[in-house]
Amino acid sequence: MELTLEVVTVPVSDLDRSKEFYEKGCGFTADVDQEVAPGVRIIQLTPPGSRCSIALMSGMPALPGQVRMEPGSLNGLQLCVTDIEAAHTALAANGVEVSPVQHVGESGGWEDGRGGEWNSFLFFTDPDGNGWAVQESPSPLSER
Repeated sequence: MELTLEVVTVPVSDLDRSKEFYEKGCGFTADVDQEVAPGVRIIQLTPPGSRCSIALMSGMPALPGQVRMEPGSLNGLQLCVTDIEAAHTALAANGVEVSPVQHVGESGGWEDGRGGEWNSFLFFTDPDGNGWAVQESPSPLSER
């Protein structure tokens, strides 16, 4: 049995502002933007090269047994790139406030600069404060 992660809901307060941020700032492709029922709008966006998308929604009832996340409460989302410096440059050029490139240093804390293989990161938040990490990988996903 395969279990594939294909959509992650990102809690936001303004769908249009968030759609613009993810499309223009991060380069995601908007796959869906529609009202699927009266008062229920879903926007699905996919990062370039990814098989997993994010969903921005309004008017959707909480899933049974789950608590609705507040805008800005999601942290730890992670994207992977093969060139962290190029990703930093592109995101910053598109108006995304990104951290310097960092790695986990010998002390166990974050230090500026590139680290070893799989150990270089940058960080940013969306307009609501949802937190993202970008990690440099040694090769594209299709080759791992």
